[in-house]
Amino acid sequence: MRLSVLGCSGGIGGRNQRTTSLLVDQDILIDAGTGVADLSIAELAVIDHVFLTHSHLDHIASLPLMIDTVADRRNRPLTVYAVEAVITILRNHVFNWAIWPDFSELPSPDHPLLRYQAIELGQTVQLDGRNVTALPAEHTVPAVGYWIDSGRASIVFSGDTGGCDGFWRAVNRIHNLRYLIIECAFSNREQQLAVISKHLCPNMLVKELLKLERVCDIYITHLKPGQMELTMEEIERCLGDFKPKMLQNNQVFEF
Repeated sequence: MRLSVLGCSGGIGGRNQRTTSLLVDQDILIDAGTGVADLSIAELAVIDHVFLTHSHLDHIASLPLMIDTVADRRNRPLTVYAVEAVITILRNHVFNWAIWPDFSELPSPDHPLLRYQAIELGQTVQLDGRNVTALPAEHTVPAVGYWIDSGRASIVFSGDTGGCDGFWRAVNRIHNLRYLIIECAFSNREQQLAVISKHLCPNMLVKELLKLERVCDIYITHLKPGQMELTMEEIERCLGDFKPKMLQNNQVFEF
């Protein structure tokens, strides 16, 4: 399998800042932030599956426009996977005819452009030998992380989360874990904001990583654009033994 980073920033600003979106092979998206907008129409048209961690705008911003853009190029619906609470939010607040058309009813309810597929924690979706499993996360809205398993090796993506023991229990059971992509949205000077918003800062992240019992490469995502250098300096001081690296746009993982 091949995972390409389309966006990994906690915000926008500057040519290289794109919010969260990861492309698996050519047809699976993990989240649909602003990074998706850099794909060509042809690349957008072959995406069949979108797995959402949660409903916040930086993780779904491109989804409505993407569906509209490729409507005339597809003969089957795009399937959006999420926990039931996230699907309810999308129905009520995004694809509701007031913010954007309800593509689960267009061009007709029998032949829609969008299909929702509810998933539960621990559930694995199998797609042509590729497994995607929802993992626990702790955020201000219903949220999950994802475990992506090629059979040969695995990547885990935390999504947006604060401290979450259930996440680590699940991760520690993954025997072929190769990469861990984990958020660190704030610097230590904003630790209180991280606690309130259920994100991580370096002081909090080191406490979480001490729960990790597997050896893997660790990548940091969701850094705020104006605090990237400061936060990574703090991460180096707090987590140097873990040797974390900053996730980069256009980075590719093969596993």
